Amino acid sequence: MFFDRFLRDKKGVSLTAAERQRLETGIRKVRTLTPRTTIVRAGEPLSQSTLLVEGIMSRYIDDLNGLRQLVAVHVPGDFVDLHAYPLKLLDHDVATMTAATVATVPHAELDAITRDLPALTRKLWFATLIDAAIHRAWLFRLGRLDAVGRVAHFLCETNARLVAAGLSDGRRFALGLTQTDLAEICGLTNVHVNRVMRQLRDERLCVFRSSLVEILAPEGLKARGQFDPAYLYIDDPRFEAASSTSGPIP
Repeated sequence: MFFDRFLRDKKGVSLTAAERQRLETGIRKVRTLTPRTTIVRAGEPLSQSTLLVEGIMSRYIDDLNGLRQLVAVHVPGDFVDLHAYPLKLLDHDVATMTAATVATVPHAELDAITRDLPALTRKLWFATLIDAAIHRAWLFRLGRLDAVGRVAHFLCETNARLVAAGLSDGRRFALGLTQTDLAEICGLTNVHVNRVMRQLRDERLCVFRSSLVEILAPEGLKARGQFDPAYLYIDDPRFEAASSTSGPIP
C-alpha cells in the first residue's frame, strides 16, 4: 500500500511483491502533516527514514539570515531521506511544501534488510542514485538555463516523476504548488515566474492554473527546458507516448 509508488516503472529495477511487503512491515508510524512542517533538522541524529506517501516535500538549507535555498523537491513514492540511513544525520532540513502523508521506517529495519535481502538492498541503493541524478539535474537547471528554461525543465521533470508514480497521464497533473513556490524552486522572483508562465501559455507549450498543469506541447516544452528524461530511468509507455506527441491536448 505505502510502497506501491516506490521504484515504480523504473528501467531494470522494480520491487517484487515480497520485497514490497517486507518494506511495508518495516513501517512503524504514519503521519499526516500540514504544509511547511519541518520533519528533519540539519545535524540532528536520525534513527529512521521517511517515505513520502502523499503531497510534496523539499530539502533546503538556510543562510545566515534565515532565508532558505531549496536543494530538492520530492513527490509521492520518494524515500525522502534514505541516505540518512548510512549517514545518521543530514546537512540540510527536510520539510513539507503541501499537506502530506509520510511513513517512517526505523534504521534497525533497514539493518535487517541489508543483512538478509541483498537484492532489495541494491534496489534501495538504486533509489539513492536516482536521487543524486535528480540533484545533478537541479544544478544544471539553475546554473545553465534561463528563466523560461528553468520552469520548463522543472515542469517536465515533475511530469515524468508523477507519471512513474501513477499521478500524471503524461499531459496533465495536479501540482499543489503556488507561483511563489515555483519561484523558490527555480531561483526566480514571483513576478518573473508570472511572466514565464504567461510566455509558456502564449507559446502554447504549457498552462498552469488552479493547481493543474496541462502540457500542451510536450516536445516543445522539453526542447525549451533542454530536458532529457534519461536520468530518471522511467519505463512507462504512457510517458513515452505522451512525450512523443507534440500536438495540442484533445
